Amino acid sequence: MAEVKKERVTVEIKNRPYTVVADEESASHVRLVATLVNQKMKDLQNANRNLDTESLAVLTALNTMNDYLKLKEDYARLVGSLKRKEE
Repeated sequence: MAEVKKERVTVEIKNRPYTVVADEESASHVRLVATLVNQKMKDLQNANRNLDTESLAVLTALNTMNDYLKLKEDYARLVGSLKRKEE
């Protein structure tokens, strides 16, 4: 089995650097995810100026998981719809 090369990727979220170890191929994906997390945090902070960083991080996680679950449900509905059409 071929060894996957790992790479350290440093990203910035809320003006703080975070180093993530990623597969060489997924380094750009890690950067994209960090950019999206940073933007979500900025959006939430603009709407809720009094949030401390910990609360902001938890709200970001809750919002992101909510979005994920909605997409997962939409995907399941689409797959079900396709299967019904194939029958």
